Amino acid sequence: MAGLTPAIYLCAVVVLGFAATLLRLPPLVGFLAAGFLLGASHVPSLDFVHVLGELGVAVLLFMIGLKVDLRILARREVVGTALGAMVALSAMGSALIAGLLLLGLRVGPITPAGVLILGFALSFSSTVIVVKLLEERDDLSSLYGRIAVGVLVLQDIAAVLYMTVVSGEMPSPWAVVLVGLWPARRVLGRVLDRIDHREMRTLFGISMALLPGYLLFSLLGIDGDLGALVVGVLFASHPAAKELSSALFTIKELLLIGFFLSIGLGGIPGAGAFLLAGVLLLLLPLRAVIYTGLVRVFGMRRRTSVLTGISLTAYSEFALIVVAVAAEHALVGREWTAAISLALAMSFIASSVVNRHPARLVQRMTDRLPSRLDSQLHPEEQPLDLTGVRTVIFGMGRVGRATYQRLIDDGEQGVLGIDSDTTKVEELSRRGWRVIEADATDQSFWDKLDAVHATKAVLAMPEPGANLHVLDWLERSKFDGQVLAISQFDDEAQAMRERGVDAVVNIFDSVGTALAEFIESLPRGVPTQEA
Repeated sequence: MAGLTPAIYLCAVVVLGFAATLLRLPPLVGFLAAGFLLGASHVPSLDFVHVLGELGVAVLLFMIGLKVDLRILARREVVGTALGAMVALSAMGSALIAGLLLLGLRVGPITPAGVLILGFALSFSSTVIVVKLLEERDDLSSLYGRIAVGVLVLQDIAAVLYMTVVSGEMPSPWAVVLVGLWPARRVLGRVLDRIDHREMRTLFGISMALLPGYLLFSLLGIDGDLGALVVGVLFASHPAAKELSSALFTIKELLLIGFFLSIGLGGIPGAGAFLLAGVLLLLLPLRAVIYTGLVRVFGMRRRTSVLTGISLTAYSEFALIVVAVAAEHALVGREWTAAISLALAMSFIASSVVNRHPARLVQRMTDRLPSRLDSQLHPEEQPLDLTGVRTVIFGMGRVGRATYQRLIDDGEQGVLGIDSDTTKVEELSRRGWRVIEADATDQSFWDKLDAVHATKAVLAMPEPGANLHVLDWLERSKFDGQVLAISQFDDEAQAMRERGVDAVVNIFDSVGTALAEFIESLPRGVPTQEA
């Protein structure tokens, strides 16, 4: 039976994950269901599932760190939203649990301090769910995506600080050696520069997340998840950070299956836990409203506020850790861990379903929010006037920069570059290039346009599907000029041609053509030179 157990786990994950996709639900819904099914059955427990889940969260936090801009964490809309939500949701959660206890709710023993801790635990939003949803929609670099991730990072830090204080265990005196990670990042960055772009780069990323990140911090008495996040932030400014994140994506997805399974492996909770989870589930819309209102206070557009609020709805996996620490110190009974696990799983399912295709809900909530003058909006939400711009280049990667440089060299006037990478925009602006920071795949960008006067649009975004998204918005706008685009895949190129794009260039075909032309230009019989 022992040798058959892993096969049973694998079958449950595959079958229920596939069933969820057939029902047009995210696979994680199936993984959660598999965890509860296995937990309620007589199938032996596999300890390594929990280990895989912990590693998955650590790798996820490392990848978040790779995308974190520390300047964003200090912005008032991020700090204000995180602190405001923490206070409001903690108070709401504690009051709700206290009220239910007075009405006769029975889950397990609990102290007055435990009520406050449960409220605090329920104030966080799920890092795993939010980041996965943002990745699926390719919105991590959008304004609302950056605000959401910034809020999550601050919440994670607050949770780790809480656990450190409650545990009563101070970090090891040797924790001061962690300061050495700052200069060490330069050495490690040079190592990364020399590493092959395939499996060794993936191995390097996992090693950084789990060794100087998770393991080293844990050994020094600091939460390992925080360590993975910190090490990721140290590599965020490295030119290969985006490639490193992409290399870890599939492994992270596989490891997180263990995390979703582990939530349900504790078995089916009691009746009181179901009642509590049901009530907490009914609070999800109110959580979305609170986040939406807080973001709106800081001058964001209605749509940006609503998208942020909806994405941050699900309860956090850190709630389990916070409650587990409280249980160890007899502030709450261990039965509360099972109750919070159930509420967490149900919120994951609800949030995933709602955020799968949120367009109608976003529009309804947006229409109900009061409008405000453009002058009252946050600087990043101010309207964009493209008067005088004749050529717009979407995506300032290698292809976009080369196109921009060539047009300027040829005397083209009114060239504008658009990219969502803050660092890249600042670097190109210092060169004197006309570049603005915006996410052209997000509706909020098009909502901010006062007018579109350009006669040519160059779609040079390397991410698969991104250029098609921009093409969608171009077709909905008043733009009627020429469209030129790059593509990595034949089906994507064919789709753009069928939709009337004037010129589509397959970047791999172009490289091959350039190499062939170079070879043909060489004198016969003369040794080749470096291109």
